[in-house]
Order: sequence, then C-alpha cells, then structure tokens
Amino acid sequence: MACVDRCRCCMDSRRQSSILYNILKSEEQQAGTGQSAPQPGPEGHAARLGCSCGSQKRVALKSPQVACKAASAVLVKTLRFVKNVPCFQELPLDEQLVLVRSCWAPLFVLGLAQDRVHFETVETAEPSMLHRILTNKRQEEEEEEEPSLVSLRKTPTALEQQQQQPCGSSSPQLPLVGEIQAIKGFLAKCWSLDISTKEYAYLKGTVLFNPDLPGLHCVHYIQGLQQEAQQALNEHVRLIHRGDQARFAKLNVALSMLGSINASVIAELFFRPIIGTVNMDDMLLEMLCAKL
Repeated sequence: MACVDRCRCCMDSRRQSSILYNILKSEEQQAGTGQSAPQPGPEGHAARLGCSCGSQKRVALKSPQVACKAASAVLVKTLRFVKNVPCFQELPLDEQLVLVRSCWAPLFVLGLAQDRVHFETVETAEPSMLHRILTNKRQEEEEEEEPSLVSLRKTPTALEQQQQQPCGSSSPQLPLVGEIQAIKGFLAKCWSLDISTKEYAYLKGTVLFNPDLPGLHCVHYIQGLQQEAQQALNEHVRLIHRGDQARFAKLNVALSMLGSINASVIAELFFRPIIGTVNMDDMLLEMLCAKL
C-alpha cells in the first residue's frame, strides 16, 4: 500500500465518473481533428516480405517533411489524451513517467492507425564492406602518422556518423525494412477491423495502464484500470457488433502486435530528423509537463 502515502489515487473508492468515461471523453474531444492522407501505392520492398535479406536493408522516410509533421501532430494528440485522463493525473509524477516512457510508442502507433496516417520509406545506400574496410584502414594510418592533427578534426555530423557506423554497433541507426513492415502490418490490421473511436479509446486505456512495469507503486490501482478498460471494450463490442462474436479477440490480437514494434525504431524514423541528438525521454518529459 505504498501508494496510499504518495498519491490520491488509491485513498478513495472508485468515483462515479470512471476512468473509462474520462478516457472516452478525452478521446472524443480529439475525434475529427486528424486528417487522412491519401493511400499510397505498394512500396518496392513490399514484394520481398518473405525475403530475409531484403528485411535487413535499412530505410528512411520518402517524404520526411510530410511524415514527420504528421507524426508530430499524432504525438501531441497522444500526450494530450494521456494528460486529460484524471486518474492518470492523480498518480505521482515519477509513476506517470514510468507509464509514459513505456507506452508512448504503442499509443503513438495506435494514433497513427486512428488518424489513418500513411507513410512511405525508401532504401538507403549503405557503404559497402570494402568501403568500410578501406575507410577504417585509412583512418588508422592517419591517426598513427598525425595524432595531433586528428585530435583537432571537426566532430563528424550526425549524418556522417550514421554513414560511418559499422554493422552491429549499438549506436542509433536507420530502421530495417522488417521493422517498418511490423509497423505497417499493425496499421493494416487496425484498418481492416475498421476500429471505432470508442474502441480506440479503450485500447489506449489498456496500453496506458500497464501494471507489469518495474518501478510502479500503485500496481493494484493501475491493474484495476486496465481491467476496467478491457471490460468496457468487451461490453461495447457485444452491444455494437453482436454478429461478430470474435471481434473482441481480434482487437486484442491486433493489440498484441504492438509488442513487436520497438520504441527506438519509432523515435529514429519519425522524430530523430526533428529533434536531432535530443533524448526522446527528455522530450516526453517536457511535453508531459507542458500545456498541450
């Protein structure tokens, strides 16, 4: 019961205005503000879905100005949705951050699906293995001959560092084709189900209130909110889609697909061109504390 001493969320019984109502209300206030982009044609790498070598190639946004602008709008709406949930606001700031850091990416992708944001990627030309070997060898020779001059070189740009980055490095790199396919597969699944505004709201509530994260103190309270969101989703599906007995399961299958989407991939693809070297967690904290 550590959270009793740290926040208001667990001190009283559940209010008449439940979390589900507040989630839905905040979501409905945002409904209709998203604009659907035109459906693009199939991308060149889509035909190689079964090719493991193709899925290992790196890609970048084809139209970064357009895609990053749309992504930024979705992220702002996502953080606004989270902040407008009263029960989320009642949590201590450190626990809010734990939840946001964990769920911002899946919530963002749900936002992409809800706003029907389409994006295209293109394969990037990477230096060949021979080019890497020769470049590294030349750099080693120069360092041995002129160490003083090497130390005074201008720091490489982010693009130069990315181009010179050897395979297997832990530094940020452009996403792989396979990673982008996971995102597009989830979007296609959501669009095929024609998910409603209310269903998106309940799915977001399920994702936001994840009680399994380390560092949480109000675990039972958060678990109850997640269960409540799932129960409301089930009841809504039963009422609206009486002829589709499997829809609730289909929605949760779609939700499970979010597990294969890496937050760092989302950050590198959609936000690195905008924020540069700024840490994504720092930006999320700033947005969480700002008036959106």
